[in-house]
Amino acid sequence: MAIIRVENLVKSYNGKEAVRGVSFDVKEGETFGFLGPNGAGKTTTINILCTLLMPDSGYAFVDGYDCITQPHRVRSSIGLVFQEITLDNELTAYENLKFHCYMYNMGKRVTEERIDEMLETVGLSDRREDLVKTFSGGMKRRLELARGLIHRPKVLFLDEPTLGLDPQTRSSVWDFIMKLKEKEGNTVFMTTHYMEEAEVCDRIAIIDGGHIIACARPDDLKRTIRGDTIYVRTTDDDRAQKEIEEKFRIKVRKVEPGLALLVEGGEKFIPRLFEALSTGIVAVNLKKPTLEDVFIHLTGKHIRDTGNTGN
Repeated sequence: MAIIRVENLVKSYNGKEAVRGVSFDVKEGETFGFLGPNGAGKTTTINILCTLLMPDSGYAFVDGYDCITQPHRVRSSIGLVFQEITLDNELTAYENLKFHCYMYNMGKRVTEERIDEMLETVGLSDRREDLVKTFSGGMKRRLELARGLIHRPKVLFLDEPTLGLDPQTRSSVWDFIMKLKEKEGNTVFMTTHYMEEAEVCDRIAIIDGGHIIACARPDDLKRTIRGDTIYVRTTDDDRAQKEIEEKFRIKVRKVEPGLALLVEGGEKFIPRLFEALSTGIVAVNLKKPTLEDVFIHLTGKHIRDTGNTGN
């Protein structure tokens, strides 16, 4: 059953289309990812689904409610963690959560129970009376996740939730998100431009230039790249390139440093490569297809190549 359904969504800013006829659905309980560079249309789409923006045309439904005509119903079904920290630094952890409960008209008893539960869940019970401005970036993210889940939403939207965090903290936050999802049973819709984050998704939609250009499970996307990449450095790369292309009839790319070639069954090909080359081999490395390779294959560029800072 689809808990999110989007059909032919279009949104423009100042005459430029940020989202161009996007269609997809998300199954209940799924972890679904939007993968793409800045300016691809990720944040614009998520803002429409969260009723923060109106589309120019098309349809969007969350939990069976129309995002255009039933925004209040949609908001009661979702939780949202923005790119930027939106906590009040001058309030305590407890006060930030209590204010959110008031916004959702939760009764006093339920409010206190949920605050206690969520602070325990995110490991911040001992910091409940501390001002948020004393928290680290990772602690603030955990508190925002608690706030996003405190009203028991069916769908949790995460818009670049680890943006600006160091790799170690990023990994810690994602471990936490996955454990929290397992406990709460939510559907998670995330946007990211970090390849390693996209790997946790059940399905990924690759979006670029406002279009969805692929949507599938991560492993299925990687299988579209037929073969493994072998990187090799030799004592004479020009000679080695000529020998490989002549003997194996495959295209060899010059990279810095060395050569790169795409082959099927990389592990079995490497011994043949050693036998075929008359030059000395300095280094060889086998690389299985990644989501970065898929993105390059589909778009012709690296995900961070764009300098666009739009949404």
